[in-house]
Amino acid sequence: MTACAIETAAANGAVARTEFTITAGGSYAARLAGDGEALFAERWTLDGPEPYAVPLPLGQPEERDAEVLPLADGRVLIGRRVEQRHTFSLLYPTGPGTGELPLGSVESAELTLLPPSPDGVCAYALAPGATSTAIWLVAGGAFGPEHVAEVPGRCSGGVWLDRTGRMLALDRQLEGGPVKAVVVDLERGGEVTPLLQITEDSEDRLLLAAPDSGLILIRSNAPGHDRIGWGVLGSLRPVRFPECLRLADCAVKPFAVQPGQVLTPESCAVALRIDGAAGSRLGIWRPAGRRLHQLAAPQGWLAGAGLWSRECVLQLPYVTKSVPCGVARLDASALARPEVITEPAEVERAGGGPDGGAAPGTWKPVPLREAPLTGGTAAR
Repeated sequence: MTACAIETAAANGAVARTEFTITAGGSYAARLAGDGEALFAERWTLDGPEPYAVPLPLGQPEERDAEVLPLADGRVLIGRRVEQRHTFSLLYPTGPGTGELPLGSVESAELTLLPPSPDGVCAYALAPGATSTAIWLVAGGAFGPEHVAEVPGRCSGGVWLDRTGRMLALDRQLEGGPVKAVVVDLERGGEVTPLLQITEDSEDRLLLAAPDSGLILIRSNAPGHDRIGWGVLGSLRPVRFPECLRLADCAVKPFAVQPGQVLTPESCAVALRIDGAAGSRLGIWRPAGRRLHQLAAPQGWLAGAGLWSRECVLQLPYVTKSVPCGVARLDASALARPEVITEPAEVERAGGGPDGGAAPGTWKPVPLREAPLTGGTAAR
């Protein structure tokens, strides 16, 4: 899984922080570190008994808009903007210094790295154009950056749906229409199939997906305004919008799903970032539960970054002046224990009830009609 933390002001001993990205396997992470304009790439090792950070500075500081992404072999991909080009290199420690392997460049006015590929070897980027969006393989190819697919419409987001790096979900907008999540098959030339179509006019974005269980977290305005909902890949059950995830005056964003819960999506623990006037807090929730547990985040948390273990231990990276590389661990097995739900005053569904205005018979499921992850057509 991948999680990011956006730069915030230092407070209460915490240092300013920038985007933090974790490999899909959870072994490494990377961020831009440093003070002021003296920025450099930094790699974290997370799979040992204690986390540690390795600075990867070069001869000159990195620009603030540089993007970094860790690979499973410990190298760090860095993308830099140079006028209308985006250049890519691999950084790695070489004794006391930093080695750099240039990979090439992509000419595009706009380009962003996608979350780390599940295979840990490849890295991809999105380059939106006037009428379509290019998908580039920027690391892991044989001859530098390679154009692998062209998807009609303007695409954003990016969630991997499998363990191989083949099925990529993107949020796509066609000719000014609503945003809809679609699946792009990278092994079939970028073949596109629909993923979310809750109502015809709703904006339906995919936030997270758990390949083991099929659980997906979405954001949609199908209930009448933006809400966080959940569903299951390939299921005919409707997307549900839990009332407990609707918080007044707070922005709520899921950032990590517990892995390994094969065929039991309702049991997956989900970690959420909750931003309000008092700062960032941590939320723990399960689809099978009726409560959102709100907890104080550790001091210096790289807000919105973290990963679950299969045993329901949540690991949260943090940085303070006294601890430049730390991981707080929270055993959430008790907090995330499933609760019995009686159907369903506390659960709202897209297209039904007072917000959706449609009769229960018109509720629509997650329409994976081509079922790209199951190798066949879903039952209807």
